[in-house]
Amino acid sequence: MKEVYKACIISTGTELLLGSTVDSNSLFLSQKLSDLGLRVISRYTVGDNREQIHNAFKNGLEMADLVIASGGLGPTLDDLTKEVACEVAGCEMQLVEEEVLRLKEFFARRRRDMPQENLKQAMFPPEAVILRNLRGTAPGMYLRKDAKVLVLLPGPPREMQAMYLDEVESLLKQDLALDEKLSASRTIKVIGPGESQADEMLADVINDPRGCSLALLAQDGEVHIKVTAEGENAQHSRQILKAITHRIEAKMGKYVFGYDEDTLTGVVGELLAGSGKALALAESCTGGLLAGMITEIPGSSGYFWGSVTSYSNEAKVKLLGVKPDTLDRYGAVSRETAEEMARGILELSGADYSLAVTGIAGPDGGNQDKPVGLVYIALADKNRVTVKEMHFTGAREAIRSLSARTALDLLRRQLQI
Repeated sequence: MKEVYKACIISTGTELLLGSTVDSNSLFLSQKLSDLGLRVISRYTVGDNREQIHNAFKNGLEMADLVIASGGLGPTLDDLTKEVACEVAGCEMQLVEEEVLRLKEFFARRRRDMPQENLKQAMFPPEAVILRNLRGTAPGMYLRKDAKVLVLLPGPPREMQAMYLDEVESLLKQDLALDEKLSASRTIKVIGPGESQADEMLADVINDPRGCSLALLAQDGEVHIKVTAEGENAQHSRQILKAITHRIEAKMGKYVFGYDEDTLTGVVGELLAGSGKALALAESCTGGLLAGMITEIPGSSGYFWGSVTSYSNEAKVKLLGVKPDTLDRYGAVSRETAEEMARGILELSGADYSLAVTGIAGPDGGNQDKPVGLVYIALADKNRVTVKEMHFTGAREAIRSLSARTALDLLRRQLQI
């Protein structure tokens, strides 16, 4: 049986420990390494402290075949990752003239003088592979020593992800012979049920995984079901994965919206583009959030007409044609107002579909009859309007995000009929 390599992930930065920055790097790396067939056995989050960083690398190199870290490669005094990692690995660093020149050119292009502190970013062990950073000044490092692999990546997610995908993944495949990996994995993404409900729906699968491991992760109103199969060989693992995927799909049904790198916004965009249909939006409590999500997708101009953020009653009347009598009788947050918003933007735009969202995001504005979290979402086409009443909980931003995602999911289900 082919060897399964073990990996340790280290994230450095005091801001991660304080919670002021979300550690998205370790989640990205965990998924990518698992996809390659490596088994992630530990993850460390450490502050900008020499002793903490030293212990993390020491433990990682003792337990795992691969240690991959992000953060702490900058020019300041508290950027200690490379210095400490090389110390633990027993490697001496020296100034690499080619990297010095690259740094000077980077600053010259920006018409700035290079601070002397940046020279530490040009220090590397002679045996290391220097990883290019096309989005910043901090290069990464790939080092194979004593049957261990040590990888250092920059902290900003945009820089880290690009460096991993452009350079590290191919080096790992080559060094560890990972092209024919033993395990097989997939992330099945669902929206609708919460984590506890999804756990209950999948109880039979979780209690009888048949050669797989399952992990449920609640993320922004979605539940991501990470499945990993480990068979006798790669083909056997893929067969096991296919079987359990079918079992999960049978349990979750219409709630499944995508797999692996799919996003809800991207799936809806593909459905609209594939059907040649256009969408228009009328947003109140979401305040343009839904439009922002849609326009993050390249090419969305091909199916997205635009949005009206009708936050005030006056805007609802003047821009969308909501009747003043409707607002007087039922209020801005009502089934009737949501329906008229959807009809109004559909007529104004000439689009094939429209979504309208109106609700109380809080923290103020609610009462006994209409509490914070009450949201109405309307989906209209030229034949009918469907209005969904939702009761969300959480802080203001959570309610707004859940409202936008639920609206997208309502459209997804319509497009998939």
